[in-house]
Amino acid sequence: MVIGIIGENCSGKSTLANHIRDTLGAEVVTGKDYLRLAKSESEATALFKEKLNAFARSDDRLIYVISEPKQLQLLPDGAVKVLVSADLDTIKARFKARMRGVLPAPVAQMLERKHGMFDHIDCDYHFDGAAGDPAKLCEALKARI
Repeated sequence: MVIGIIGENCSGKSTLANHIRDTLGAEVVTGKDYLRLAKSESEATALFKEKLNAFARSDDRLIYVISEPKQLQLLPDGAVKVLVSADLDTIKARFKARMRGVLPAPVAQMLERKHGMFDHIDCDYHFDGAAGDPAKLCEALKARI
């Protein structure tokens, strides 16, 4: 099973992925971490697609944390898509905390431009990264296994 955790920066994707990993048992791959599979990007992408397809056909679980729209195309058919969202103020506050209490204006503008960039995608579950209960989502995912 492949679970795509999809959302903007600081929306709660990694926290949710870690909870699912700990609850259901899964390997977690984040963003472009797959590029470590080979020296060239094209070879790494091909190897990662093979890996995702193998997980999609097996009882093993892989969570792919996606923060860029381009990465959506790597998900295999049948992947479970979980859209994680949070309001812009929450995202800015979390990003500010990551940056040791300072959110530069260009970063704030980038977050504003990107806010809502995944709102159009078709997903199996929508998770509120600010107030959602990861245990409930894990129960729903268990039911699909």
